[in-house]
Amino acid sequence: MPRSLSLGNGNILVQFDNFAQVHDFYFPFVGLENHVSGGFVHKIGVWVDNQFSWFESGEWEINIDYRFETLASKVIAKNTRLELEIEFVDLVYNEKNIFLRKVIAKNLSARERQVKVFFNQRFDIYENSSANTAYYEPVSQTIVHYKGRRIFVIGGMSNGKGFDDFSIGLQSIEGKEGTFKDAEDGFLAKNPIEHGPVDSVVGFTLKIAGSSAEVFSYWITVDTHLKEALNLHYYVLEKNPDHLFDSTQAYWRAWVNKYNFNFYGLEESVIGFFKKSLLIMRTHVDNNGGIIASGDSEMLKYGRDTYSYVWPRDGAFTALALDKAGYFDVTKNFFQFCNEVMEEEGYLLHKYRSDKSLGSSWHPWFRDGKRELAIQEDETALVLVALAEHYRLTKDLEFIEAIYNSFIKKAAEFLARYRDDFTKLPQPSYDLWEQKFGTSTYTSCAVYGALNAASSLAKLLEKGEDEVKYRQAAEEIKEGILKFLYSEENKFFHKYLLKQGDELTRDQTIDASSFYGVFRFGVLDKNDQKLIEAYKVITEKLLCKTHISGVARYEDDEYYRVSPDVPGNPWFITTLWMTQYEIARAENEDDLNEVKLDLKWIVARALTSGILSEQLNPYTGEQLSVAPLIWSHAEFILTVIQYLEKLEELGICEGCNPVK
Repeated sequence: MPRSLSLGNGNILVQFDNFAQVHDFYFPFVGLENHVSGGFVHKIGVWVDNQFSWFESGEWEINIDYRFETLASKVIAKNTRLELEIEFVDLVYNEKNIFLRKVIAKNLSARERQVKVFFNQRFDIYENSSANTAYYEPVSQTIVHYKGRRIFVIGGMSNGKGFDDFSIGLQSIEGKEGTFKDAEDGFLAKNPIEHGPVDSVVGFTLKIAGSSAEVFSYWITVDTHLKEALNLHYYVLEKNPDHLFDSTQAYWRAWVNKYNFNFYGLEESVIGFFKKSLLIMRTHVDNNGGIIASGDSEMLKYGRDTYSYVWPRDGAFTALALDKAGYFDVTKNFFQFCNEVMEEEGYLLHKYRSDKSLGSSWHPWFRDGKRELAIQEDETALVLVALAEHYRLTKDLEFIEAIYNSFIKKAAEFLARYRDDFTKLPQPSYDLWEQKFGTSTYTSCAVYGALNAASSLAKLLEKGEDEVKYRQAAEEIKEGILKFLYSEENKFFHKYLLKQGDELTRDQTIDASSFYGVFRFGVLDKNDQKLIEAYKVITEKLLCKTHISGVARYEDDEYYRVSPDVPGNPWFITTLWMTQYEIARAENEDDLNEVKLDLKWIVARALTSGILSEQLNPYTGEQLSVAPLIWSHAEFILTVIQYLEKLEELGICEGCNPVK
């Protein structure tokens, strides 16, 4: 089940399921330590007229979206049988570690009724259910969940008072389903403490006149010390929840409108989605610089791990998008992150955790009886490419100088050195899809682009020897790509090659990344006949010929594959890559009409809240795999900005893109 919302402030990341229930709660790093794990959620229930209903029961019609241009939810849940409508405004306070929910309970009946709204909390603190404690704290009138240096305080305010009902107990142990069951008769037992795998429930009792509404607030504060977590609770009371709601929404509206883009020719739905994508991307950026691929923990049900890691690849594309949108301070932290985790030999590893420690991996260090680097070389290369763009936009010379020796030179020296003597191409590594080991066209192109980027940065700092060295290595790689990785027979670029002794083995699978790499990193001009022919091959081989459409990654892609009748499921990323090529080749405004349709296609297949997944069911359009995938959102941002840049290039719209 994809996440319906992502909210955060760079320390906290909170994500909801399709029933508006909290499903992920990360702290103190974005993507690291999900304290709502193991498939549990924070349930929401309502009791009225001696009847009880959980939001996940199936009888609630729930619509989930973001409020206009801000990181605050707009959730409306309606139950026709109970004659109730519950509206939520959810957010994470931008200044402090506080998650808040404003609840507007509407009585759709003409008679006055008593309504009780229940919130269930289940924290697996440090991602483990053992040795947790929850207790009622009578002075602050809160519930405290804690273990070690992770403290969660649950509070609320209704008519000037806190919640009026509560209980704490065990869940999924000793035959106990969970304390949430205690709410189903409308009353809680008020058990004050429990330890182990615990959960808690708080209740708010409302007397609502006929055809009227009552409003109350609920919140969770979190810190590494009990005193500070409780102080945050008192801070909410002192400032008043409404002030925090208003100030946070105002902050994000100002943030997302930092620059006045002229979205010439684009529909409001595309413009709104552009801004939603920026906000969703920001929730996945840790304040210490890490950019995680996705906070969706649902993947644990289907595999061995989640996407809540910092892949330098995903991070580089996201940094590119954020830089092009003008968020330079955010991206600078990412480049500092990469500078700190860079290996002494000059490469970045597969993935990292947000605290800059090493992430899990399936790439071996030993192959065919010898040591191999367990890397995707394009990840190191992409960060260099993004860094050069960061400088172009910011002109932050001091930053480039500060990390030249520790990152730029170190990475460029590795990329220039780690090559085959015969082909002059990069040595084998894992491809960007993390599946095949070899010298892929895409990685070779990324390394070509990275060495050119490093050469330009070396020239900037008047390091002439480095400038020439990296430029020459790039040209040798370009020659190798055209000589060894292009198939005259297929009119396409090979997926990868392997050199065993003097023998070269080529994989001729049609892969969208092979085309995109040659185009994106400037190996060939956009109008080169080889690229034009390769684009035609993709539309023939990788375009999903269903009413859903979209472009697959490569032929016979089995990852979440729905049917053998399609080359693979369509991905948002690869579909947008083709759109970017269409923009590059546009010669007049009419040539951009199809581009605008492509952007509308993306918006139409997002969740109502704006969340983009990794891929789609080619027959139903259902989102598949992880959601949100921040790389998907980054490519949308990059595509829209490329469209605006093309309008300026054609002289159609002056000042379309204010970020130069």
